[in-house]
Amino acid sequence: MTLHGMYYEDFLPGRKYSTDRRTITEADHVNFTTSFGFFEPLFMDADYVRSQTPYPARIVPGTLTLAVAEGLTILSGILHGTGIAFLGVELTVLKPVFIGDTVRVEIEVTERRETRKAEQGIVTFAHQVFNQNEEHVMAYTIKRMIRRKESTPSVEGTP
Repeated sequence: MTLHGMYYEDFLPGRKYSTDRRTITEADHVNFTTSFGFFEPLFMDADYVRSQTPYPARIVPGTLTLAVAEGLTILSGILHGTGIAFLGVELTVLKPVFIGDTVRVEIEVTERRETRKAEQGIVTFAHQVFNQNEEHVMAYTIKRMIRRKESTPSVEGTP
């Protein structure tokens, strides 16, 4: 298997990465909401949204925005073949995302720590999601287990 992503050692705190952009389509919205049972009027009923909420149109679930942001992160290639596990996320939704909005993600390495296993480490990233108007719509901190570079085993007694 050819690895193209970045290793634990490459993720230095303060380093920043940006993703491409992606428009959230009606098809994305319908597929997500119907596949996972998000039959809330806020997501499904345009008349309800116009008459009963402050929003001008149906919004997409925050979990769909997160899924698109994570997809953009994966497509960036920084984790390709080196990401081992998703360990947790702390998420804040700042503004609604609407069908037709285009999102992008800015990623910053905030922390990294070694584990007991020499072949992996844990990296914490802060993700900032922006829409096409550069409005900050979501923020999340995510921890991932990342593969380390292969190290040459030391011979006992050799420094």
